[in-house]
Amino acid sequence: MQLASVMKGAMIAVRDCMGVSEGERVLIVTDTGKLELAHSFFLALHSLGVDATLFLMTPRSRNAEEPPPEVRVAMASCDVALLVTTVSLTHTHARMEATARGVRIASMPGLTEDMMTVGAMTANYQEVSALSWKIARMMEKTRIVEITTDGGTDLRMSLEGRRPGIPPDDGLYREKGRWGNLPAGEVYIAPVEESVEGVAVIDGSMSPLGILNEPIRLTIQRGRVVKIEGGREAQSLSRFLAALGDPNAYVVGELGIGTNHKARITGNILEDEKAFRTVHLALGMNVDMGGVIESKTHNDGIICNPTVKFDGVVVMEKGIFTL
Repeated sequence: MQLASVMKGAMIAVRDCMGVSEGERVLIVTDTGKLELAHSFFLALHSLGVDATLFLMTPRSRNAEEPPPEVRVAMASCDVALLVTTVSLTHTHARMEATARGVRIASMPGLTEDMMTVGAMTANYQEVSALSWKIARMMEKTRIVEITTDGGTDLRMSLEGRRPGIPPDDGLYREKGRWGNLPAGEVYIAPVEESVEGVAVIDGSMSPLGILNEPIRLTIQRGRVVKIEGGREAQSLSRFLAALGDPNAYVVGELGIGTNHKARITGNILEDEKAFRTVHLALGMNVDMGGVIESKTHNDGIICNPTVKFDGVVVMEKGIFTL
């Protein structure tokens, strides 16, 4: 990796997105799979005169697996935490506890050099923020969401009594207690779990599988996946979920809409779920976003070029925003 090539993205993250200032206590949590990229954030912070600490751990085995106790304590004891990890710490109690203590957090699971140099990390985050807030405010007033695609997706769900993430995942995490992903760019909500009905055809990517060669068809009844159909990747997803031994891993925990104009579908869910012309559903853990599902995992599936209706009003037509 050419360190100089990723410094632009690292500086956007620490200076523009996090608003880190001299004198703040900044913790970088990383693992052996992302140490080089974590080093770029360390150097960016050093150039701003910030005395940062780098905490190295063994990679977790799956999304939402808790970090070691030492990391959990450190995360709750700093001003800013940058989580540059192989898999996601976003949906962990360690992250939630740190947020409750007012720590500003950017979670960057699966971050790549490509994202830092030409991809979603190079976006204009003022534009990302403006669009994200507009959709989030509309979602706050929405009771029923309907999603369809030419590929066979036909879903309906209730948002009644649920609120989208406010502030949305817009990439500007400058206030105490703000948190989200970097790269950022999505509006997300935990739908009423048992209200989700229909078919979701995942045709972009699916964590932990990556980009899909064949669509995965999920049949959903009362918020739970009851049938997984498709090719080899559908079989792999079935085996992965079954091996967890966790009934809640099959529950729809999240609806998200991508709002980052620089994001692409590459097979890395961190960037994929932010891409224009997509929505995503996640299975599993959602207590951190206002839902009721505790789970060992949280896995997102990308649906491309959807038509989305909020209470019957079209807000996206075959992937194009109509706001």
